[in-house]
Amino acid sequence: MVRRHELSDAEWEVLSRLLPPAGFGRPRINDRVVLNGIVWKLRTGSAWRDVPERYGSWQSLYTRFRRWALDGTFSRMLRAIQAEKDAAGDIDWVVSVDSTIVRAHQHAAGGKRGLETGDEAGDHALGRSRGGLSTKVHLACDGHGRPLGFVLTGGNTHDCTRFEQVMAEIHVPRTGPGRPRSTPDHVIADKGYSSRRIRAYLRRRGIRHTIPERRDQAAGLRRRGRAGGRPPGFDRAVYRLRNVVERCFNRLKQWRGLATRYDKTRESYQTAVTIASILLWI
Repeated sequence: MVRRHELSDAEWEVLSRLLPPAGFGRPRINDRVVLNGIVWKLRTGSAWRDVPERYGSWQSLYTRFRRWALDGTFSRMLRAIQAEKDAAGDIDWVVSVDSTIVRAHQHAAGGKRGLETGDEAGDHALGRSRGGLSTKVHLACDGHGRPLGFVLTGGNTHDCTRFEQVMAEIHVPRTGPGRPRSTPDHVIADKGYSSRRIRAYLRRRGIRHTIPERRDQAAGLRRRGRAGGRPPGFDRAVYRLRNVVERCFNRLKQWRGLATRYDKTRESYQTAVTIASILLWI
């Protein structure tokens, strides 16, 4: 019987063939039990020590979670599933980009090293603003609202400064020969991404885009007259498709362990988002 917050048989069937093989030495705990415990913890937002005993020792669950997080196991699983979907023609390459703020719980405060120096690698993607410590998830999703790539920063980071990093995270391997696909057919974003640098980046890569101009930018072009150049094109019908990224964030934040950040380290929270993304793709 599948309990609440556990993997379904269909989800386990996909994940079981993507897990790394067991090594030598003592037999490891059943993989499905471990993954069920990890998913239960992330969906409920509970502490590791509060994971029910039916999933085994919480130390074993945490050790497996951190090991697979640090060696890239979960990231490779996500890429493999995306590759299969792309091979089946199931990825809509009209990509939407946006970000969302996640409040950091006091349990995550131990990871705030580096805030005084501004070293983002040291502060584990925690930024201080009026609301306290927070993390921002910058994400690109396909036309069906499934994450293609994401970047974590402190909550006080502006969206447009991480646009190119988010685009670089779109990296869908081929199941056969050929380079991984990293170029969308079209990119949709809100006014926070309206900048000359971003538009030039997209034109340079031959990517069509729909990004509305901010009022001050439009007014500046009008003041300059012909010297200002032509205003960028904007298709309202295409822009309405941007709601898929909002729905993607809503689905991710149904996981209590993602809606509020309890993890101290960047790697742990990034892995939590990756696991939720894997199950969205399945």
